[in-house]
Amino acid sequence: MAESSRPRRTNSSGQGGSSRSGGAPRRTSGKSSERRDDRGFSDRKPGDRKPTDRRGGGRGRPDEKPGERKWSRDRRDDRRDDRRDERPRSVDQAEYDGPEIPEHITGKELDRSVQAQLRGLPEKLAARVARHLAAAGELIDSDPKTAYRHTLAARARASRLAVVREACGEAAYAAGSYAEALSELRAAKRMNGAMDYLPIMADCERALGRPERALELAKSPAVKNFTAEAKAEMTIVEAGARRDLGEFDAALRTLEFAPLNSKNRQPWVVRLRYAYADTLLAAGRDEDALEWFHRTEAIDGDEITDAGARAAEVEKRIG
Repeated sequence: MAESSRPRRTNSSGQGGSSRSGGAPRRTSGKSSERRDDRGFSDRKPGDRKPTDRRGGGRGRPDEKPGERKWSRDRRDDRRDDRRDERPRSVDQAEYDGPEIPEHITGKELDRSVQAQLRGLPEKLAARVARHLAAAGELIDSDPKTAYRHTLAARARASRLAVVREACGEAAYAAGSYAEALSELRAAKRMNGAMDYLPIMADCERALGRPERALELAKSPAVKNFTAEAKAEMTIVEAGARRDLGEFDAALRTLEFAPLNSKNRQPWVVRLRYAYADTLLAAGRDEDALEWFHRTEAIDGDEITDAGARAAEVEKRIG
């Protein structure tokens, strides 16, 4: 999939400038059934009797005080982790543990909204999940596959948190695992009702060879309430889906309805212009494409596109 038609991430695990400030979920799932991932690991914490037993009530000892069982679970977690470290790990256990977390990462690097989502977990578990999410955020641009493995480790421990599923979906998308990304973002959307995952979900549909489904997502009524940046990303994906179907005129019309002439120099305007120039070129309108590559380069001070190099190529072609 061409970079020109891939949406920029507008939400993430809470790390990096392209994130949605941590992607805090609006609401979380209230389901209490135990779940297991594809490796058989349960997301129920050691010592839990039922998910609602958060303050030591339920079927605990009659003399238990609020908070005592949580403290006891943490102590058991500590002992189990110590014993686990003393024996060779299986492949599945190594995947569950995830990649080694750099010592400088504490988990406090996460956005406060993300940290707030983790407070419902036992303290030790929350700290481990937070460090995996922070490590993923640090690596998602330079080493997306390792970032994805970090989010899988977080998911193995806290799969019922929307912010974890969101991070997993974004990392999978960055790593090129589009089916997995789509599944994770759908799960996050079910949990918190957020609609701003739609551009990435639509691009995943394109990558999986389903441009018609991408167009269905692009026509969602929620798009009209998007920010200017998110609308631009969805427009780019919609135009790309039209190109996938060979509908170049429709792709151009889609982009022409966007604010291509905006005086704003934000990255989303740069990307819109680049997508328009690239589509003009694909439609055989070389001279128009050259003009828009130059217009893209004029506002691309951070060089997020290769508009200058593309313009040089077109100039050689048309003599």
